[in-house]
Amino acid sequence: MMAAGILAAGLVAEGRFAVAIPSFGFERRGAPVVAFLRSDEREIRRMTNITYPDCVVCIDPTVARSVDIFAGLKPGGTLVQTTSKPLAALELSDAVGTVGLIDAIRIAMEIFRRPITNTLMLGAFARTTGVVSLDALKQALADSDFRDAGLGQNLAALDRGYHETEVHRLGCEAAA
Repeated sequence: MMAAGILAAGLVAEGRFAVAIPSFGFERRGAPVVAFLRSDEREIRRMTNITYPDCVVCIDPTVARSVDIFAGLKPGGTLVQTTSKPLAALELSDAVGTVGLIDAIRIAMEIFRRPITNTLMLGAFARTTGVVSLDALKQALADSDFRDAGLGQNLAALDRGYHETEVHRLGCEAAA
């Protein structure tokens, strides 16, 4: 939820319209959570969940065992995934055209000593999609609740997320 809000702020800082839409179910605490983000060059009036996403960001590598993370993904869509597995070991939908992979849990353990991957995945998203700049995300992070506690670690995580993500264009040579 917080990552979606920071991403929306970064997009707004670059002159786009953006809205983060949290989705809480009736599930128990600790269950998978979904957040939707809409971004456009025009004002956004639609505040509903996104049924046919252009991009899926999966911050928990185990969630795909219980949820179809590719449901509704548009053809040629993008997946940004935290995983220690190589691309060849992943089961991907035919709809996926671009994949950004990062071992975010390992890096989070190095930085935070806990598996907190949100800011790493924001950097991975920026690297994979090019939709938002790293500088805009850094500013949004500095303006967020992290400005008082943990800002330095989170800025380091954002930077590492951007620089350590491997981007693969399926059907083409991988871009590093």
